[in-house]
Amino acid sequence: MKGVVVKSTGSWYDVRTEQNELIKCRLKGIFRLDESKEKDSNPVAVGDRVSIHKADSDDGWMIAAIEERENYIVRSSPKHKGARQIIAANLDQCMLIVTMANPRTSTGFIDRFLMTAEAYHIPAILVFNKQDMLDAKTKRKQDMVSQIYANIGYPTLFVSALNHENIAAVQEAIRHKTTLVSGHSGVGKSTLMNAIQPGLNLKTLEISKFSGKGMHTTTFAEMHALDIGGSIIDTPGIREFGIMDFKPEEISHYFIEFRDLIPQCKFNNCLHENEPGCAVKKAYQEGRISEERFVNYLNIMLDYKANYKHWDK
Repeated sequence: MKGVVVKSTGSWYDVRTEQNELIKCRLKGIFRLDESKEKDSNPVAVGDRVSIHKADSDDGWMIAAIEERENYIVRSSPKHKGARQIIAANLDQCMLIVTMANPRTSTGFIDRFLMTAEAYHIPAILVFNKQDMLDAKTKRKQDMVSQIYANIGYPTLFVSALNHENIAAVQEAIRHKTTLVSGHSGVGKSTLMNAIQPGLNLKTLEISKFSGKGMHTTTFAEMHALDIGGSIIDTPGIREFGIMDFKPEEISHYFIEFRDLIPQCKFNNCLHENEPGCAVKKAYQEGRISEERFVNYLNIMLDYKANYKHWDK
């Protein structure tokens, strides 16, 4: 029997079959053994297409095979140092929920997310939530940040999930698609998804008054079907994306406004830091690349050099 993994809790996996049955499955032992040889902390992810069968013993249903993935998106594993966690697989797109305050989403985080999406060939949408909470100063900041991404081709939407403002535009953007929904804890992912799909009733929590940061409401990734067609994948609040899968010379290729400039650099291994004849740095100096994006790129490169042992000096 075939189906799609719609929820992963570490030991158990909920599989929605082609007959629209929801079956709780365990993972066959061979996958757990293979896991120790790989850098992935989870051999099965939400969105995986799998084959399942009834075990001969009393173990219930088992995942017997995993089909080849069309794509997937990862983060550094929060539990296994040096490993990566596959957040979800077989995606049409991903949607990052951004807030300018309570909590603030930095452009550094946005750029790491977009870089990861580009690396795994997944289109991305930015949704700026909590429009009902913006004062004049924060609204100006949002306009500046959102324009950076709109100018280089990323779709940007502005919503108030709490007040159901502009929810129809989000629904239209995700209709008939499998969309991963991500963002820091506290940006309103659950509230937005409850607005997108009436009756979903995902748990929501307020921002911590002590830290000013979001508190986790989602522990495990889970896929939810939409009445409008398609599905959304709710993910745990993510604090940081790692760059462990990338070579240093590849990182600039995932900044989409750099791509046409890279071949114009004097050196084919240019890292766009201090090299002479760098077309990317020249574009930044001339105002054709935003300062925020260029500085974030340099910070990512610094982070790479500081944290990855295979960096070749």
